[in-house]
Amino acid sequence: MGLYDRYLAARVRLSDADVPERVALVITEHDLLERGAYGTLSSFLEWAFEAGVERVLIYVSVLDKAAVPTLRNALSELDSPRPVAVRSPEDDAAADAPVQVSIGLGGREEFAAAVRQIAEAAADGTLDPESIDEATIEERLVFQTPPDLVIKTGAERLSDFLIWQSVYSELYFTDVNWRDFRRRDFLRALREYQERQRRFGR
Repeated sequence: MGLYDRYLAARVRLSDADVPERVALVITEHDLLERGAYGTLSSFLEWAFEAGVERVLIYVSVLDKAAVPTLRNALSELDSPRPVAVRSPEDDAAADAPVQVSIGLGGREEFAAAVRQIAEAAADGTLDPESIDEATIEERLVFQTPPDLVIKTGAERLSDFLIWQSVYSELYFTDVNWRDFRRRDFLRALREYQERQRRFGR
């Protein structure tokens, strides 16, 4: 770790502000085609857990659905310091692991599936429509972890990941592409998070 990285790490460590407990990372399938991309992903997980993050969510946006099985195999074997749960569009079981990976399972699709489950339960009489609240939806989502911080690499565009869960998340956009992402870029994201005043919609 270089001198500047040590400086940033010290600022994060010595700050009175907390680091985020839950961090989401948004990348693309094309990012994972770059040389060393999976190694960077493994390093990202190490940086996060060393900094005190408890859960990491990774969203890989996919344009070509045919790439999903290959990506799933590769990400299921990701070198990670903690257990990994991988989900793709055909999955509806909740992801419950310190590292949660979504491959092409967008927020709108996830939310629509949860609404369908609620409608079916109401129709067959196992769920009282009057009892439906936020928790009813959340417990049917595949990704039930609301991130404190969402890191988006490469461009300042929102994605279709965690549209319900990230409503109060802090968003951090970096123009650094994934192939060039380094520990200092991650530490910068943590420092900016620490310097923000979270409002949770207020």
